[in-house]
Amino acid sequence: MDFSILAPYPFRFTKIFLPQEKRPSSLAIYNSNFYHTTRCKASNEVTKDSSQAVTRRSAKFQASIWTYDYIQSLSSEYKEVMYKEQRLMLREKVKMMFKKMESEIDQLEFIDVLQRLGVAYQFTNEIRNILDNIYNTQTSKLKNNLYATSLKFRLLRQHGYNISTDVFACFQDKRGNFEKCHSLDVEGMLELYESSFHSFEEEIILDEAINFTTKYLKEYDLNDNRDTYISHLINHALELPLHWRVPRWESQWFINVYERKQNMNQVLLQFAKMDFNIVQSIYQEELKQASR
Repeated sequence: MDFSILAPYPFRFTKIFLPQEKRPSSLAIYNSNFYHTTRCKASNEVTKDSSQAVTRRSAKFQASIWTYDYIQSLSSEYKEVMYKEQRLMLREKVKMMFKKMESEIDQLEFIDVLQRLGVAYQFTNEIRNILDNIYNTQTSKLKNNLYATSLKFRLLRQHGYNISTDVFACFQDKRGNFEKCHSLDVEGMLELYESSFHSFEEEIILDEAINFTTKYLKEYDLNDNRDTYISHLINHALELPLHWRVPRWESQWFINVYERKQNMNQVLLQFAKMDFNIVQSIYQEELKQASR
């Protein structure tokens, strides 16, 4: 999958394609939280002739295309030192952006984008300092903002902070149901949906949030035919929530979507592409070493 060329550096993904005739028709997704148990059923039948030969069927396994020669042929130009130096320069530019983030919502959105692009690991100290400050701040001007509250809740829960679900109480009516007026806030509904999958046991309010947001997001996804940034995120989230996805695969998908977003950060996009390609080249070299 090739990315467009962005000045001053060309970027592309060095994707490994399988032969057309052996390429799988679909991808199977397995959730590690669920276990499938296979039980053996006892048979009451008595074999009359125990000496009778048992005919075993041939499994007819197809030979793997991942031969030694094929693996050793994997190569990427991004293992060169020059690309690592370019990534370091871009990293410093992104690092300077943290100092320009003054408002709480800007900081939260910036951290979220870094995580989705797969480069948050490059700024662990900066992210921790911001989240520490937000968590220790008693008052927030955004407490009545569904989008900001949900984003804050998700990021803090994801990073191990003990934040209570009481932050969502102001969005419920007297009966404990989420008020329907919030369904008009599409970004807020999507963020509440993603946040609800970070629940602990017996957190009923988050169980209700899943049902509430899923209903309206499905309606929005069904009726909205526009090719917009938020539409892609909603459709993607309904397939599988962000919390359940494989980070590196998610990063590759999000880079493509983020590239088409209006007012996206060009430097951040360049850095994410460069980092992805370099990490991919490392994986290829490790695979080659492990197969020897």
